[in-house]
Amino acid sequence: MFKYFPTNYPWNLSVDLAIEMGARIGEIEAMCAPLKEASQAPDAAGTQAFRETWVKMADQLCELAEEDKARGRLLSAGEKLNRAATYLLSAERLQAHGSAGRVALYQRFLEVFAEGLRLSGERCERVEIPYEGKHLSALYVPAEGVSGKAPLLVQVNGLDSTKEMKYRVGLPIWLAKRGVASLIVDQPGTGEALRLQGFTARHDSEHWASRVVDWLETRDDVDARRIGLEGVSLGGYYCPRAVAFEPRFAAGVIWGANHDWRDVQKRRLEKEGSFPVPHYWSHVMWVWGAKDMDDFMKIAEDVHLDGVVEKIKVPFLVTHGEKDSQIPLKWAHRTFEQLTNSPKRELKVFTDREGGVQHSSFDNSINAGQYIADWVAETLGGRTAS
Repeated sequence: MFKYFPTNYPWNLSVDLAIEMGARIGEIEAMCAPLKEASQAPDAAGTQAFRETWVKMADQLCELAEEDKARGRLLSAGEKLNRAATYLLSAERLQAHGSAGRVALYQRFLEVFAEGLRLSGERCERVEIPYEGKHLSALYVPAEGVSGKAPLLVQVNGLDSTKEMKYRVGLPIWLAKRGVASLIVDQPGTGEALRLQGFTARHDSEHWASRVVDWLETRDDVDARRIGLEGVSLGGYYCPRAVAFEPRFAAGVIWGANHDWRDVQKRRLEKEGSFPVPHYWSHVMWVWGAKDMDDFMKIAEDVHLDGVVEKIKVPFLVTHGEKDSQIPLKWAHRTFEQLTNSPKRELKVFTDREGGVQHSSFDNSINAGQYIADWVAETLGGRTAS
């Protein structure tokens, strides 16, 4: 794990995630060098300082992109906007719920991300899935080299990630090369669903996952018999739960197990384990729609997989980093052990040899991500060679 700030895990997580999403090390240095003192400040002051330097770099890249556009250099402009969007989202993600300007910062991020995609010519389309009288937003990435209907992997967020983060890390691109399409969803409790639609998280993830499958069945480029589901981090709970209770999923994958999130919260109250974001307790109450800590802990009691994964009857891959400091490795073993009715179950623990040993491989995602992509291609009928 790259530790720019020796004593601040949430900030290091953000820096590492930005690198995995395509940040440039020179820009990382320019943004982070002024923040060493602020990294030791209380959350409110520290995260404001983080926001200022990262937004400043995004502003600079947007200005340079405008200069490129004026000269007709649209590909260069798109590349700069892609990085600007990553920096804007990294800054927004660390802010407290309700902090001044957070919603505007998120909306600006969405606009910059969309313009970067357009100018770069990337094969990635924003789509909307009807849900509860509103919609869930998602990114659709088509399979490459497939005529007719293609297999597809639905991908969902963890506690504090977004569809754009998952797209930029690279799994959808690696899958596309293997003949598998992707749908990356901001499910309730994450991304646009939480920030703009007001949908908070729910433990019965099959509720929204089934609506996603309904929508996919209407598309003429998706093979409805070959739809899998992947979840990262807290998605390591959402995904197995949804696959267990939605029989139309043909396979499941978790990138970081999260078998008993209720226990993780109890341990965090006792100062065990690392927090993924500053303002952690206010963040989780916002995500789950809890009115106070007592209400949140009551909600968390339902967020576990005991008695659930035994119901899974399709192929399932469990992955975990050997040195995960957020979620103990024992929970990956628990999920795997309880997959007793899966016809093809596998546990893959990423070690120093492969890299990706930290939580959901945020420290080095490429080998882990391509291992997942290969397993998905082999399971859903894609390809693993050109």
